[in-house]
Amino acid sequence: MLQATQSRPAGALFDRPGYVRPRPERRHLISIDDLSGAELRHLAARGAEFASGAEADGLRGQVVGVLFRKTSTRTRTAFSAGALRLGGGVVTYGPGDLQENTGEEVSDTAAVLSRVLDVLVARTAGPESELRAYAAQRRMAVVNAMSATEHPTQALADLTTLLRRFGRIEDLHVVYVGEGNNTATALTLALARFRGVRLTLRTPPGYGVPAEYLERAAVYTARSGAVVEQRHDMAELPEADVVYTTRWQTTGTAKPSADWREVFAPFQVREETLTATGGPVFMHDLPAHRGEEVTGGVLDGPASIAFDQAENKFHSARAVLEWCADPTTERY
Repeated sequence: MLQATQSRPAGALFDRPGYVRPRPERRHLISIDDLSGAELRHLAARGAEFASGAEADGLRGQVVGVLFRKTSTRTRTAFSAGALRLGGGVVTYGPGDLQENTGEEVSDTAAVLSRVLDVLVARTAGPESELRAYAAQRRMAVVNAMSATEHPTQALADLTTLLRRFGRIEDLHVVYVGEGNNTATALTLALARFRGVRLTLRTPPGYGVPAEYLERAAVYTARSGAVVEQRHDMAELPEADVVYTTRWQTTGTAKPSADWREVFAPFQVREETLTATGGPVFMHDLPAHRGEEVTGGVLDGPASIAFDQAENKFHSARAVLEWCADPTTERY
């Protein structure tokens, strides 16, 4: 005959030293719009602190899932290494690893992962709504490592790069050249928050930053005094602190027109582009295709800080993961 055991209050089995209860809610980073101005500044500054040698273990005892359906060198490595450096564990998923491929609903996958993982870093190259579906649960933080429409963690790495290079973000002039892709949309939303910043977008006709993002940025510029302007030519380039471009073939997207290369050709960043803009530094989110969006002389030249920018993605990833790790801590 089985003997009855003494009953305990619910949860008492886990009330022991060293046990950390799951937090009731988590912070998500799906869009730059998810961040307050103070949070945006904190994350840029914290990335710079990590770059300067700061150490932390804010992910100790936590597990980060890294889901990449599309290729990645910098972002995947940055978040995986960042989680390890912060004391956490990492579980990786490739494009064919989850049961979503056999028809499981995203909400069901998220419900299960959230009972095991503390943070999910996901590159889907799909709609933002899918990432919002992952984030609908209350246990697991979700970080957008690139969707079809926005690349917020790239923008945060860019802010850290600017802060490290110039000591400030305010009052800088950035000329962005090329397609109005997910990197451009995130950069637009981010720079619009900073006082006195001027962002000049020079994008091929038919391939600009979508009006929706310009309208969202306008809400911020009305408060900050920043200026965001878009033109579809390369005439009369203004002097700038930074010229920034990205590759013409963005991961997960295809161009609607077969002659797109002819449309893009005038937007290649050449040595003359830097001369025309007064000798700025050059940024590129990488990977780069020398001879397409940028010449080798620019990418590998003395003005280029593209590879410093790539390193800053690692420092910025640690800042993002730390921010996600403890949503109850006020840091601002």
